[in-house]
Amino acid sequence: MTRAYRVCSDGCCALPQKPKTVERNLHPLDPLTADEVIVTAALIRDHAGLDDLAFNCITLQEPQRCEYTAFRNGAACHPDRRAFSIVLRNGTGQVSEAVVNLRARQIESWRDVHNVLPVYGTENRHLEEAARSNPDVIKVCRELGITDMNRVYFDVWASGVEDRWGLNRPLQQAIPYYRLSACDNQYAHPLDFSIVVHPETNEIISVDVRLANNKRAPIPLDEYNYRPEFLEDFYCLDRLKPIEINEPHGTSFHTEGNEITWAALKMHVGFNYREGIVLSDVRIDDPYEQAERTLFNRISIAEIITPHGPPSSMENSLQLGSDCTGPIHTLDAVTVTSKGDPYVIKNAICIHEEDNGLLYKHTDMRDNSVVSARDRKLVISQTVSAANFDYAFYHSFSLDGTYKLEVKMTGTPSISWLHQQDDPAPFGAVAAPDHQHMFSLRIDPAIDGPHNSVVQNDVDTTSGSANIPTQWNDRPANIKTPFRTASQSAASYCFDTSRTWDIINPTSLNPISKKPVAYRIFNRNWPPLYSQPEGKRAGVFQKALWVTPYRDRELYPAGKYLCQSHNPNSETILDWVARDETIDNTDIVCYVQFGIAYFPRTEDFPIMPVESADVTLRASNFFQKNPALWVPPSTMNKTRGTKGMLDKPQEHCTQVPKL
Repeated sequence: MTRAYRVCSDGCCALPQKPKTVERNLHPLDPLTADEVIVTAALIRDHAGLDDLAFNCITLQEPQRCEYTAFRNGAACHPDRRAFSIVLRNGTGQVSEAVVNLRARQIESWRDVHNVLPVYGTENRHLEEAARSNPDVIKVCRELGITDMNRVYFDVWASGVEDRWGLNRPLQQAIPYYRLSACDNQYAHPLDFSIVVHPETNEIISVDVRLANNKRAPIPLDEYNYRPEFLEDFYCLDRLKPIEINEPHGTSFHTEGNEITWAALKMHVGFNYREGIVLSDVRIDDPYEQAERTLFNRISIAEIITPHGPPSSMENSLQLGSDCTGPIHTLDAVTVTSKGDPYVIKNAICIHEEDNGLLYKHTDMRDNSVVSARDRKLVISQTVSAANFDYAFYHSFSLDGTYKLEVKMTGTPSISWLHQQDDPAPFGAVAAPDHQHMFSLRIDPAIDGPHNSVVQNDVDTTSGSANIPTQWNDRPANIKTPFRTASQSAASYCFDTSRTWDIINPTSLNPISKKPVAYRIFNRNWPPLYSQPEGKRAGVFQKALWVTPYRDRELYPAGKYLCQSHNPNSETILDWVARDETIDNTDIVCYVQFGIAYFPRTEDFPIMPVESADVTLRASNFFQKNPALWVPPSTMNKTRGTKGMLDKPQEHCTQVPKL
């Protein structure tokens, strides 16, 4: 193999490098290496007998559940590594799926898929050149007074189903903007037209102009810049003092390849082109049972939707000091170009620790003794830029075994220039459309074993209980509703009842409470899907929770193919739930939907302060006691900031050892 690959860091690509031989001693869940991508692409070309192929993805095909379980338990050897690829034959619209056995170096399966098109990325930088030289685009720009086409830039977005173009060719839409200078904020100068383009040939299929009262909208020329070169005189450098994060004895987490051990937790960190970070095989050491117990088989972000236009996403290379702070560990990500070359994103995943405030505390008012410990969290993060918007995903674990996914949204709003007669109300403000940002968290649980169930919890304050004294009957009761089949699990969040859901193991009882061990889902960030896109693609966001029985390869609740796809064989969560199979005391998967309803403000421009949404899973009757009691109380060490306030000896504290 002599095919070269590119290494990307901070937007720059290094010189091509000669590939090495395919590595043999990888963990079964490790992402494909650059060399494995090269081998996969070569085998697919040889099998197809064509050089004119476009690779939409080359990614790890994870081993089946039974294969990985046997390997992890030492009952079987290392499963064969396989690659899954979606390929297109240029100019024909034909989509095919291939599975490559990397150990045998052969194609295991090849399947042509009809009436579907995959999501195209924004890798094609030739589109802007094609649009700038297109006569129709030049004409509509000149009508606005634009003579220098090098100042016109296009954001490329995915395209949904549009009847006027049919399904026989791939399409993308491009939104134009104008720059007054090379580094100007283009989103301050939107243009009043859009184009439809063929992503493989760069053919401009249509130029659509938005008229207001049969008139073109002029270009807004006021500057709204956020880059440092424009704000040097605006910065107030003396208001904030530096905050330095220091771990003098090193980090408390240890990595071996993609496997991480931190505090009482162990897990594997993976990555793929569609879900981003994938956490697998999450386990925890129980200090009371003195045993390692399983928590989750797999956690990932299965879907993202922005109903006013689903964008193409691009992973970022993270930077120390802004994206991550303190001592960090990073992992690279490998994707693929349309030509089949590996594309290595340096520092795509950041792993670090953060102080997490109070872990536990109590003051005994009789002798004023204080026992207090500090919490910390392990954070595994990535950032994705989707055209104008940026999503930062933070998977975190705290010392008591709590898992939390937090999504921070920033970037710059995609605005439209209004004609004087236009009024954005009631569907927008500041000429930016109101919309939603929704996410689907896929949780493949293994709460103390492979067989789990889900129980819904609701607070009931309407009636008392016959099992408690009359004087206590004004206290709320917890109404538990077990889900037996998939159709019963279609649940919305209810604020009035403080609704939560327990993932339980009905065969494993807590010896203290005599209740099934569980992890509880807290999801208070579920706005109903206000916009109702046609078809099944957004069906997953109709509910806050779905539960289905586990099936290998059933990963994407919105369907494997999203754009321009009307294929009844591309199943979604609605099809899986319609099977109405049992989800009681079996291997299950939970899909938790959350997000925000976004109403733009003037404060969001030219760059938006972070807005966040999160989901939390916390132990509930899983441990016999507080699982973080092994963390000793904290010592208040004097620092330069205490200024003599803590000169008295601290009596009820001990020094915190390195975790």
